[in-house]
Amino acid sequence: MMPDLLSHPSSLMAGALVLDGLLGEPKRWHPLVGFGRWAAWVERHTYAPSRVRGVFTLAMTLAPPVGISLILSHLAHGWGTAFSLWALYFALGLRSLHDHVRPICQALDRQDEKAARQATAAIVSRDEATLSILPATCESVLENGNDGVFGALFWFWLGGAPGVILYRLANTLDATWGYKSARYRHFGWATARFDDLLNWAPARLTAFTYAVLGKFRHALACWSRQAPRWDSPNAGPVMASGAGALRIRLGGWACYGGEWHERPPLGCGRPPQRGDIDRSLALVRHGAILWALLAMVVTWVPPLWSLSSHA
Repeated sequence: MMPDLLSHPSSLMAGALVLDGLLGEPKRWHPLVGFGRWAAWVERHTYAPSRVRGVFTLAMTLAPPVGISLILSHLAHGWGTAFSLWALYFALGLRSLHDHVRPICQALDRQDEKAARQATAAIVSRDEATLSILPATCESVLENGNDGVFGALFWFWLGGAPGVILYRLANTLDATWGYKSARYRHFGWATARFDDLLNWAPARLTAFTYAVLGKFRHALACWSRQAPRWDSPNAGPVMASGAGALRIRLGGWACYGGEWHERPPLGCGRPPQRGDIDRSLALVRHGAILWALLAMVVTWVPPLWSLSSHA
């Protein structure tokens, strides 16, 4: 029984979070680099400005790595378990999120606004000269908590290594093909919709997690009132709940590619301060720990209870 429990998704989730915290994102030989080359090759040979061709290309790009992961995750003698642990570790971005935000915090602490602005522009898609550093950083942390942490944990729990690899690779493709540019407006439609579908349940669980760990009533109220007005069906609930949980105001005007966009307000209370970046990171970090603990309880308590009742 114990070996089975040690290879259970809950145990692997805890192990992958520990590895991510210790090692962070791979500096060399990152699997996404190879996948990016594969995706670029497929796009060159299949591209056409049509939704049908986009559906075909998406399936053709994802099927080989997901199929291979399905085989590798079922290898005997512990190799399948080791591969599954590696797959989740590679998909997680909790340590990476902290690493990308750290230069912003360090620049703010030494009152170097130029460096802080440059570091913020590296993690958001807004124009560097006009972005608001604190709101943009908090929004990025809260949204990427779902994309880089909770979404991966959710799909690993449901689908093991193939599930989390499908999620991470689809999310990667969405960052490339999902933009509504002239080239990808039709071709990238399937990728964007598929990523929305994969993130629908994790985003709402993430929003609820933020509410539980923060100002619960305010988070739920902001989620209910503000999320439906947001363009993204998944980013809206996550950021509205997160801002409400922290009692800070986000959203509002932002400049993308030289064009100003009026975005709905998010959250409530005061404008964000320097310490709210740390609070946003803590919300994601504590949420990941909570998920891992709940998964362990669901997995370990019933067998241990059964053993004690038969003792």
